[in-house]
Amino acid sequence: MRITRPSTGDVIAGVSVALLALPQGLAYAELAGVPVQYGLYAAALPCLLAAFFASSPYLQTGPVAVTALLTFGALQGVADPQTAEYVELAALLALLVGIIRLSFGILHLGKINSLLTDPLILGFTTGAAILIILSQLPKALGVESSNGGIVRSGFEALIHPTQWHAFAILFSLATILLMFGGRRFHRLFPGVLLSVVAGILISWAANYPGPVVGELGGGFLSLDFTFTWSSTSQLIIPAFVIAIVGFAEPAAIARTFAQQEKTSWNPDKELISQGVANIASAVSQAFPVGGSFGRSSLNNFAGATTTWSGAITGAFVLLALPFTFLLEYLPTSILGATVIGAVIRLIRPKAFSDLIRNSYGDAAVGFGTLIATLMTSPRIERGILIGLLLSLLNSYFQRAETSH
Repeated sequence: MRITRPSTGDVIAGVSVALLALPQGLAYAELAGVPVQYGLYAAALPCLLAAFFASSPYLQTGPVAVTALLTFGALQGVADPQTAEYVELAALLALLVGIIRLSFGILHLGKINSLLTDPLILGFTTGAAILIILSQLPKALGVESSNGGIVRSGFEALIHPTQWHAFAILFSLATILLMFGGRRFHRLFPGVLLSVVAGILISWAANYPGPVVGELGGGFLSLDFTFTWSSTSQLIIPAFVIAIVGFAEPAAIARTFAQQEKTSWNPDKELISQGVANIASAVSQAFPVGGSFGRSSLNNFAGATTTWSGAITGAFVLLALPFTFLLEYLPTSILGATVIGAVIRLIRPKAFSDLIRNSYGDAAVGFGTLIATLMTSPRIERGILIGLLLSLLNSYFQRAETSH
């Protein structure tokens, strides 16, 4: 990172992103299977430290939906979600992911991202988005989630309308409306922030009977450098998958903005940045983190000019931690709707139709990875491995066809 002073745009962008990162952190923590306050820890120190190593001035690091779902899949069956043991394992997983990414960056292995072909990423992100939406439907509809897994819980919530909570649905619909409708007025319209503030005030004033976030730990961040090393062997393969697959998103963000701004970016520096961020998340007792498309886009549009904007975002979240008690009345349906609104754009039917038109082999990789991701839920890292195998087979047959 160049030693420059933060611009006014960096300050405005950094604070704007922080106000979005707070509710998103809560939502993605639940998706990862940890208590919600750990999502705030994942949005603080990781974002602050990553900024000092990143090459892209717009990339915002912290809790993200796909990495949260990968975390849940990796820890499913190893420990019960929301327990102290689960939190410790999530922190160890973040540490392993961080060490792997940092090592790849130091060894100049940034091109490893090329293993993840566009059809593979399309199939995986679409499958992950479907699973994430199904996982959030019980919260958005105000019903209790069953213990039958992500897919079953989502469908059971849908087919039992008598269990739906009317106020929860109203909160969810209002959140979605503000998220998408507000953009018609201005791209910076703070739909999520307005939903959260209004939801808290209404819930508190009307004594909302539905599920709310509840008591949060609050206080300042405490660091922990002790880990349950005995579980390393169980987590090392999922850690490699998260380290590689999870890097696809920040790499795509940095590459996209570099193309738009006619600037350069360095994949090795971004790997180091993401490695440092995950190590910071681990010592913050949080879970694996990555680059956020939504928050990075807001960062770019709000006027960020240097990586200082990410540091300002992290610092703002750190300062906000003692005031997390203000979020205790927040209806969980708003969190569910926030996640659904954030990932629904990852489902791109037109991209699949383009694959069929352009290449049957690529289409087989895309659809195969999508099906594998859904079928292997919640261990969706296995879906990626199947997709990688399909991608390698497709490349082999394409080369064989070309040689003939």
